[in-house]
Amino acid sequence: MSKDDTAAPRAGKTTTDPRRAPAFEPVSTPLETVELEHRILDFWQQSRAFDKLREKNAGKPPWSFLDGPITANNPMGVHHAWGRTYKDLFQRYRAMSGRELRFQNGFDCQGLWVEVEVEKELGFTSKRDIEELGLETFIQKCKERVLRFSALQTDQSIQ
Repeated sequence: MSKDDTAAPRAGKTTTDPRRAPAFEPVSTPLETVELEHRILDFWQQSRAFDKLREKNAGKPPWSFLDGPITANNPMGVHHAWGRTYKDLFQRYRAMSGRELRFQNGFDCQGLWVEVEVEKELGFTSKRDIEELGLETFIQKCKERVLRFSALQTDQSIQ
C-alpha cells in the first residue's frame, strides 16, 4: 500500500473508504455569525441554561468579581466591549468550574460625565443654568440619560 492510499482526501474529494473519510462535516460558507449568536442566545433562554447553572452552583464556594463598570452615558465603544468580554470570560470560567458567582456587572450611573452630557444636551453654559432649571429636574434628566444608555449598552452587549 502506498502512502497516498492512506492519506486524507483533499478538499472537495469524496471517498467510500472509511479510513479516508473526512473527520468533520463540511461547514457552509459564509458563516452568519450574528444569526448564529442569536440562535444560541435563544437556545440558552429556552433551555434556561443560565438559571440551571446558577441553581447547580448555589451554595458552592463563592467567587466574586468586582467590576469596574462603564459609565452609562453614551453608546458602548469597542474598548468597552473588549473589557466586558474579558470580564464575562473570567466569570463563565469560574461558574463552569463549580463556583457560585454574584454576576453583578453593571454601569457607573452617576457622576460628572453624566452631568456634563446632560448640560450639553440642554445647551447649558454655566452651573447657573442648572439652578434656573431646578436641581430636581436636572437630576431627573441625568437619571433618564443613564436609563437610556444603560438599555442601549445592554442591547449592544447581546447583539
